[in-house]
Amino acid sequence: MALDDASLLKATEQHVQQILAGNDASHDYSHIERVRRTALHLAALEGLDARGQLVVQLGALLHDISDHKYGGSNEQAQAAIQEFLSSQGQPQDLIADVYAVVASVGFKEELASKHGNSSSSSSSSSLSKEAAVVQDADRLDAIGAIGIARCFTFGGAFKRVLHDPAVPPRLHLTKEQYMQQGHQATTFNHFAEKLLKIKDLMKTASGRQLAQQRHAFMEHYLQQFVAEWEGKA
Repeated sequence: MALDDASLLKATEQHVQQILAGNDASHDYSHIERVRRTALHLAALEGLDARGQLVVQLGALLHDISDHKYGGSNEQAQAAIQEFLSSQGQPQDLIADVYAVVASVGFKEELASKHGNSSSSSSSSSLSKEAAVVQDADRLDAIGAIGIARCFTFGGAFKRVLHDPAVPPRLHLTKEQYMQQGHQATTFNHFAEKLLKIKDLMKTASGRQLAQQRHAFMEHYLQQFVAEWEGKA
């Protein structure tokens, strides 16, 4: 028997909390809740109806299930979402819509579309409103003050070098290169390789507005970082 929306969301919260309990603070349940809150804010601004907002909430809650950065894959994520939502008595059309949101969130899919993979779901013309909202919300959490904190938290968790001026950033990453986590030499390079690009990859008008100020804050921080590294500040 299918749960009502409130019970379904509560069950999903508890399910995700258990799954992400071992993650570092860059991708923990607090990140999930921030993305969810931002996604709901964007959904309201973008005029999504009640069903659309339910899909947004479920997509935001489940978007880091079986994340490739922690040893998962798209196939594992799809299977996990199918199994969980089916166990909650949810119809297949809702499950498909939620997975479509989750499948489009990752930056790696954006890289795939930019390198000629026409099957990628991340181009703005192919994204549903729900997917665009959750993608923007997740990317907003990757930039600005919290994004900076998350970047260095993740780098520390994976024991990356903080900064090495002799190692240039990879400015034209492919999806395959991005997924080879061990090949990212320094945490600092992640800003040029991904985070500084996010502002121009936002899909919703409301998301673009929020990204502007977070991007500006991040640029100012990086200028200060380099000045301190070089002993000039």
